[in-house]
Amino acid sequence: MNINKNENSLINEYDTNKITSKKIKLFNLKFIHRIFDSLNISLLILIITLSFISFNSQRKWTTIYKNLAKTRVNNNNLIDYISKIEEFYIDEIESLNSLKKTTPKDLIYLDKQITNKKRNNLNKKIKHIKNGLKDSKFKIGY
Repeated sequence: MNINKNENSLINEYDTNKITSKKIKLFNLKFIHRIFDSLNISLLILIITLSFISFNSQRKWTTIYKNLAKTRVNNNNLIDYISKIEEFYIDEIESLNSLKKTTPKDLIYLDKQITNKKRNNLNKKIKHIKNGLKDSKFKIGY
């Protein structure tokens, strides 16, 4: 019987060792899975956070680019206006060479006519109204 007990005890010890080793392997496997899960979750959170930051910076860059495009259009318009003004002044300077300088002999003096046309028209209308009231063309009252 002793032999059987020893054999059984050896088998039992082997089984218990086998079971404990399986438990340890399962525990290690679960622990490794937890580590990988936590790493995956942290990477997912990092990716989402960085994507929101990149969207925000892309939005800011878009607004800055629109402002720069407007500024470029304004500058191009200013350059066009400046070139037209320069062209006008160059034409004026060139035309000064072709013009003759005047002398007092070249000037024609006109007599200044005094015109009180506005004053005369107002006076005529006032006189017309007075004459109309005298001649009773215009009725006074209702």
